[in-house]
Amino acid sequence: MTARRLSQAIAEGDGISVLVEVGDAPAARIAEAAGAEGLVVRFVAAELRAQTSLPVLAYGPGPDAAAGAADAVVLSAEGDTLHQLVDRCYELGVEVVVRVRDDEELERVFEHVDPEIVLLSAERADDEQEHRERLLELLPDVPAGKLAIAELANASRGDVEELERAGVDAVLVTGDVAALVGDGVPDV
Repeated sequence: MTARRLSQAIAEGDGISVLVEVGDAPAARIAEAAGAEGLVVRFVAAELRAQTSLPVLAYGPGPDAAAGAADAVVLSAEGDTLHQLVDRCYELGVEVVVRVRDDEELERVFEHVDPEIVLLSAERADDEQEHRERLLELLPDVPAGKLAIAELANASRGDVEELERAGVDAVLVTGDVAALVGDGVPDV
């Protein structure tokens, strides 16, 4: 298995990188052709990884399940096992993306495990608050030199543009990449 570093794909991209959640190999090929810079899966499927040159981010399966089928894994900031899970990812050669939902989790994560990549979640947004606004509130607390991915499932092109202007490195979406970035992946 050739490792494809998600961090490298995000850092080397022009403008904001788009990571697309896919459910099967045909969807992965479509997302790649449309300009996605990474794929997100909620299951473990080695055959999907063989169908694309993009890095695959496993969202849900643990490090052991993701090894061999994904290049990176999302770990939750909550719970007492984060440090052990991060260590296990490093042992397996799988990149770590830690999902954070609020300022306290963000601070704790950087104090204890210091990941290269964080996934900012709007899960704890106030009832009246737009998810994009919540993500933008979390962003200033991400240390310089770290990569920030915004989790915004139903993002519009305007959302993606605003996130990029604010300094977000990538956005995780479930929609059509072409609708978000137009022809190719330009600076938006």
